Amino acid sequence: MKNKRELFFALILMVAVLALWGCPKKADVSAIPEEQPANVQEEQKSAPQPEKETAKERAAAKAEGLETIYFDFDRAFIRDDARSVMKANAEWLKANPKVQIKIEGNCDERGTIEYNQALGQRRAASAKKYLTDLGISAKRISLISYGKEKPVCSQSSEDCWQKNRRDDFVAE
Repeated sequence: MKNKRELFFALILMVAVLALWGCPKKADVSAIPEEQPANVQEEQKSAPQPEKETAKERAAAKAEGLETIYFDFDRAFIRDDARSVMKANAEWLKANPKVQIKIEGNCDERGTIEYNQALGQRRAASAKKYLTDLGISAKRISLISYGKEKPVCSQSSEDCWQKNRRDDFVAE
């Protein structure tokens, strides 16, 4: 009787271990930009930091050749229409090898703050992976998620929400 009971408990334990082993792992999602090389951090410490990025600075980054990409609702993958923009951004980065960039993940107003922070981070990470697959060094790219905190349009319509579901590429 004792052997059957031990066998039964051992069988249950093995099934539980196998079930837990097969469960998906949580993704490491952070709204904090990835760590940059020491020489970049030292330069940033010595340079005066503006309190907020101005629209003029954003326009300067766009004028330099970095374009925004847009996402579908609740998605973080690079759309077909954004692939050409990503390739153009990669070409610009290859032509300007000393430029560091920050990819800013953004979302529309729908969803909780926490969910949108995580979605914005996934969007920025997706764009970073796409750029690194095109040959851009990951050390040149930092990420940040603003979630729904930096909308470019404040109306509650699909056209407006589409403009807010984006990744901005800012030269640092």
